[in-house]
Amino acid sequence: MKKVFLGVLAIILIFACAKKEEKRASYLAKVGNTVITEADIEREIKNLPDFVQKMFEGVSGRERFLEELVKRELLYQEALKKGLDKDPAYQKKLEDFKKINLVGLLLEKEIETKTKVSDKEIRDYYEKNKEDFAPVSQVRLSHILLNTEEEAQKVLERLKKGEDFAQVAKKSSIDTVSAKKNGDLGFFSKGEIPPEFRIAAVRLKTGEVSEPIKTKSGYEIIKVTDKKVGQVIEFDKIKNLISQNLLAEKQKESFDSYIEGLKKKYKVEVNKEAVSKLAAPGEKEGATKEMPEQQEPKEESKQK
Repeated sequence: MKKVFLGVLAIILIFACAKKEEKRASYLAKVGNTVITEADIEREIKNLPDFVQKMFEGVSGRERFLEELVKRELLYQEALKKGLDKDPAYQKKLEDFKKINLVGLLLEKEIETKTKVSDKEIRDYYEKNKEDFAPVSQVRLSHILLNTEEEAQKVLERLKKGEDFAQVAKKSSIDTVSAKKNGDLGFFSKGEIPPEFRIAAVRLKTGEVSEPIKTKSGYEIIKVTDKKVGQVIEFDKIKNLISQNLLAEKQKESFDSYIEGLKKKYKVEVNKEAVSKLAAPGEKEGATKEMPEQQEPKEESKQK
């Protein structure tokens, strides 16, 4: 019986010693009572950008990173000793940090994890918008050129009500050359499109009309009348991009809806009078500087 008891006791002692040895080997450094382990290093490194992680690869890299953690811990403990954790500025930053992270966690749980895009939605979007996934080699444009933004807005309203673009261009455009051709400017390759309305020309679909665009010649309303496109990009090559865009749109819709729900749940008051008086510090200074200059001519005229 004694032999059995001694055998069990020996096993227990060996196991305990092994545990102690494991604990001794598990930490890499101690700063005061704080232990830094290999797990700490790996966790911290994972939070770094990929290109920074590469700087701390291998044994020598891990040693350098350990030195940085030791330095940080030394500074942290000294800051605590000086009572800087009680500093109001630090407390405010801490509250801001907590708020940002809590908001992020809430959005992750209520918006990101609940918003999904199905394969059918991705495929349907692709089929309905194939023109967007074909490289454009040339764009045919028409335009209406006007002197002022006000004139351009009035013409745009007429177009929105259904007036024919070609006829409006013929009668209203101050570009007499293109007006004779119903506003037609012909085909442009991407590099040839005037930079002022290049973005609009690329984004517009065939038959769509732009908002007034300010150019050196005045204000122009452009219309895409035709596009020469190449082969449509295959679905599998563009699927992920469509998924990301659709997901972003869905998340925005969910976010807007969620915010509207919260506005009904919590009372929100906006002091419009105070908001209307808001101004940047520079604007306030500029206003005070301008006042004496505006008053001086009046004072001179009184003296005269």
